[in-house]
Amino acid sequence: MKSGLAPVALFAYNRPSHLERTLRSLLACEGADLTAITVFIDGPKSASSAAVTEEVRRVALDALGARADIRVQASNQGLSNSIIAGVGALLAEHGTAIVVEDDLTLAPQFLEFMNAALQRYRTNENVFQVSGHMFDVPEFADRSEAMFLPFTTTWGWATWDRAWKAFDATAAGWIRLREDKLLRRRFDLNGVYPYTWLMERQQRGQSDSWGIRWYWSVFKRNGVSLFPPVSMVRNNGQDGSGTHGKGVVAKFNLETERSILESPVLPDLAKVNAPDFALVRKAIWRQNGAWKGWALNKFRQIAGI
Repeated sequence: MKSGLAPVALFAYNRPSHLERTLRSLLACEGADLTAITVFIDGPKSASSAAVTEEVRRVALDALGARADIRVQASNQGLSNSIIAGVGALLAEHGTAIVVEDDLTLAPQFLEFMNAALQRYRTNENVFQVSGHMFDVPEFADRSEAMFLPFTTTWGWATWDRAWKAFDATAAGWIRLREDKLLRRRFDLNGVYPYTWLMERQQRGQSDSWGIRWYWSVFKRNGVSLFPPVSMVRNNGQDGSGTHGKGVVAKFNLETERSILESPVLPDLAKVNAPDFALVRKAIWRQNGAWKGWALNKFRQIAGI
């Protein structure tokens, strides 16, 4: 399918009902009928779970029909390996990719926003990602313009081959976060979210996060990501059904009355606005439990869990 629109990489595993909901919202997006959609399905962990994998495949096939490009792994690769390999493959084929996991519900304007931003900033070496997710910032309720922020997200995003080449699965140089207090504080968004702790867990083998390694890859290059003023995705996976992403205290899906009606206006300059960033940090702090969340994170860090 050659439409000039970026292809979608949709990652699924063992939740057919979640995938069905995600596909329903994806296919309702403007431009979905002209968008190539590849569904990457991780393989079963055991023979007993093979039936669920087949059910997931059937859900994708029923939704996409003849246009279906479904790639099922013969064995379980894990979320990180699946995303790293799948995103890399699609970018090698097309140069751009929109990445969605099977627990997201997308706003109708999601694809329009992704494609417009991918086109606008395709040659800007400082822009590494387009995010579909935004935190719950009341001050942005009536805002129409997107904004740049100095970190990445994993809930519905897009990138370019030239940016993904910077991805370093080894997270080389991460140890500087231990040694440089100012660098660590900046990585943790001025202390409002424990990204350094997540990196520590990754490096100790206590978690398997491609996202924290992607963030570090962008961070050490002083890169930025584009965000909408109001979230264009909702994560339905924090219901205990997933193997990842249960969070810390995080309440990043607070119900709001706000919704986005048009694709956000794209800023001319790929530059972080300090007041905008401050409001986003405030929202992250609040949604992650404020002082209660901070105390719980500290306990977990000290306990090594």
